Amino acid sequence: MLVLVAPGQGAQTPGFLTPWLDLPGVEDRLRAWSAAIDLDLVHYGTQADADEIRDTAVAQPLLVAASLISARQLFATPEDFSRQVGAAAGHSVGELAAAALTGVLSEDTALELVRKRGLAMAEAAAVTETGMAALLGGEQDVVLPHLEKLGLTPANVNGAGQIVAAGTAEQLAALAADKPEGTRRVVPLKVAGAFHTEHMAPAVTVLEEAVGQITPADPHTRYVSNRDGRAVADGQDIVRRLVGQVANPVRWDLCMETFKELGVTGIIEVSPGGTLVGIAKRALPGVRTLALKTPDDLDAARTLIAEHSAQAE
Repeated sequence: MLVLVAPGQGAQTPGFLTPWLDLPGVEDRLRAWSAAIDLDLVHYGTQADADEIRDTAVAQPLLVAASLISARQLFATPEDFSRQVGAAAGHSVGELAAAALTGVLSEDTALELVRKRGLAMAEAAAVTETGMAALLGGEQDVVLPHLEKLGLTPANVNGAGQIVAAGTAEQLAALAADKPEGTRRVVPLKVAGAFHTEHMAPAVTVLEEAVGQITPADPHTRYVSNRDGRAVADGQDIVRRLVGQVANPVRWDLCMETFKELGVTGIIEVSPGGTLVGIAKRALPGVRTLALKTPDDLDAARTLIAEHSAQAE
């Protein structure tokens, strides 16, 4: 059973879209989306430096666009996707790409919504100096009480010994000076704020208004939610979850538990892939994984699809 996943913020690197523009129709599609959301995706994906694409308002649309562009190279139609993919999920902002790929939102609607999401979260992040840091190693039942003691939120519970803490700069400094027992490292993340915490509450309000005009469809392929790892079959519920998730923790560990229960045998992470398959290699031993970083990875991805897709079963 094949699962397709879309990465979250922090996966972007300078120039990562450059090789994709060599493929037919990609630049035209990116320029059309750029005009629709008033953000030059081609520039930011090919020429901008690391600081420019760290900006939440830039990074989020860029990541969703890249996920959709790369997935298009593997699945020409929604029918191809639903026939070959057993389940789809995205990490944080990647959930919007997953919503588009499973037919809940159109691609254009997903790009318009992620643009509003990025702007709203950037504005919320500017109110207080906040951030996020990954804790590597350590047992969950030790790490979580330690974070609570410091006033930090476990914003991403990723599984495989990785939890991402979020909070104020002072709280994160206290964490760096006082790691939980068993934690090997505390790594600051290149993000602009404490996402998936109470600090993002103003962005939830903005998004609640933004989705009022959207009429989602029910997913044609299992959609696995960050909120609780459940496979959600109702499009309206998925959109509600997308909005609320901005200020609530990402439970990627529970998503992976669902993949396992569904019988996953192969995972493809669309561009700019790498982080999620790295976690899967540790949490789901024996499952074939592939990170679709550049067009050079497409042939290997097609082979994996042929071997592990629902159609192959």
